[in-house]
Amino acid sequence: MSFFRPIFIQSWLELYRKGGFKQLMKEKGFKVILLFTLFYLIRDSIIYIIIPYFAYKSVF
Repeated sequence: MSFFRPIFIQSWLELYRKGGFKQLMKEKGFKVILLFTLFYLIRDSIIYIIIPYFAYKSVF
């Protein structure tokens, strides 16, 4: 299923495999943290805000 991964994720995985988490953070530090934060911010807003809002709206 590696064909579903974007190219930048594949390069990050190669860095992680070669040098571990320290090497990944040394070369791509801010981008990794930003992507991780944005992913969870979007995911949690969908799960905890948008879905309950539409469920409440359809009930009442």
